[in-house]
Amino acid sequence: MQFLRIRSVLISLLALVVSLPVLALIASWAEWNSGSAQVLLEMFQTVLPDYTSTSLWLCLGVALGVSVLGTSMAATVTLFKFPGQSFFEWALLLPMAIPAYVVAYAYTDFFQFSGPFQNFIRTNWGLEGRVFPEIRSLGGAMVVFTLALYPYVYLLARTALSERASHLMEAARLLGAPLHRRILKVALPLARPAIAAGVALALMETLADYGVSSYFGIQTFTAGIYKSWLILDNRVAAAQLASLLLVVVLMLLQIEKKAQSRMRFALAKPSGVSSSEAQPVKLIGSKGWAVSVACSLPILFGFILPIGFMVKPLLASDVSIPWDRFMGWAFNSLQLGALTALLAVGVALLLSFSLRQKPNVFNRMTTQLVGLGYAVPGAVIVVGLLLPITWLQQHWPESKVGYWLTATSLGLIWAYLVRFCAVALQSVQSGYARIPVSLDDTSRMLGVSGFSMLQKVHAPLLQKSVAAAALLVFVDVMKELPVTLVLRPFNTDTLAVVAYQLARDERLGEAALPSLALVMVGLLPVILLSRSMKKA
Repeated sequence: MQFLRIRSVLISLLALVVSLPVLALIASWAEWNSGSAQVLLEMFQTVLPDYTSTSLWLCLGVALGVSVLGTSMAATVTLFKFPGQSFFEWALLLPMAIPAYVVAYAYTDFFQFSGPFQNFIRTNWGLEGRVFPEIRSLGGAMVVFTLALYPYVYLLARTALSERASHLMEAARLLGAPLHRRILKVALPLARPAIAAGVALALMETLADYGVSSYFGIQTFTAGIYKSWLILDNRVAAAQLASLLLVVVLMLLQIEKKAQSRMRFALAKPSGVSSSEAQPVKLIGSKGWAVSVACSLPILFGFILPIGFMVKPLLASDVSIPWDRFMGWAFNSLQLGALTALLAVGVALLLSFSLRQKPNVFNRMTTQLVGLGYAVPGAVIVVGLLLPITWLQQHWPESKVGYWLTATSLGLIWAYLVRFCAVALQSVQSGYARIPVSLDDTSRMLGVSGFSMLQKVHAPLLQKSVAAAALLVFVDVMKELPVTLVLRPFNTDTLAVVAYQLARDERLGEAALPSLALVMVGLLPVILLSRSMKKA
């Protein structure tokens, strides 16, 4: 009985911690007065139309780019057999290892007016003035996000197509349908829910981004939130913008969930059709090599070239590498990532175990609430946490709440947990789905229950899932920029923050070292995904 009471208290505290940012934003509307109305009216007349139109056009461009690129690559490696197919199946995931803001730094250094590309053209071709479109623009941001985020669509669409597409296309071929009709009428409709889910995930990442929009000078909602709070010192305006952004993101989350629920029809393999009868279409000769070249382009522009553009200035003789400071940045990043991963896995285990033992309404709602955290942009979490801290500091200054949550790493880790507990929860729950419930009944009959069951029965079976959860949270924390940029304590810079600050100061050669370190860390979940794809 005492165990159940302790577990209920812990779950209630977790629900409060995770929901505080959203609750604080909702509570900010309670301060509505004539001054707040005037601020919001001025925003509607000045900056809000800019934020809305820019964010809308950015989302439309990214949605079109990731859907076309991700779907075409998924259909190619799934439905056709060509030279290098097995390599491209996992290599097309490599751009996922590079944060979008790192891709932006790399391409800016190479394609800007004073960069190597335009200098080479002006010197050798005798052209004067600008000879290449400005990379720091809305169009440049669309390209950067497309290259960095298309793996979301590729991964989900490939999973959906690999289950049944080849079998149904074989059936359509036997009925006399030509190849183009099989692709357009059979394969693509089959992958439509997966494409919608992948696009929704990519758009959530786009709206949550701060590094690319700030570095390119694009007036998106996220950049507007930070400008309202940190530059204009207007917490009401920041709260209202964060509320609007949260509504949009929750709408995208519902689209993604609805699309995911429609993907269940693609899980079962149709009976009566053997695997030998449904083989990918073999492309030979020039057609096969042309497809291989086409599949290599996203890897080239999304992974190889950005790394090459960063390595070149890093190796330049005039760039001094501050190894002692770099080790400090890396230690801060590793420390925050490891501690957050440990806490997030503990939260995920507690919630998943409680839901398995007692799947009541309270446990379900708490688990769903924690699962929403990953969809909440970092800018919204920052504003949602700073609002109650500011209020407490004003009305209860002797509590020193502001000090403990902003001058130490406590507030930063809190924000990380709100944002990334969902990642650990999803991985742990997938591990629990593979453990039969009958095993719990057998354990109780043998006298093992409560936390002893978690320790002695579930933990050994969840080792791989827990390790994957810790790895994913660790990598996400290492790459997180907006939350770290605002909530980090003094003299606690991380690799992501230093890379952003150096790139913003046009010291792109020095920014290459922390950026490449983030890429190396980002390769870990890509390797994990590629291994799981080979086993599937």
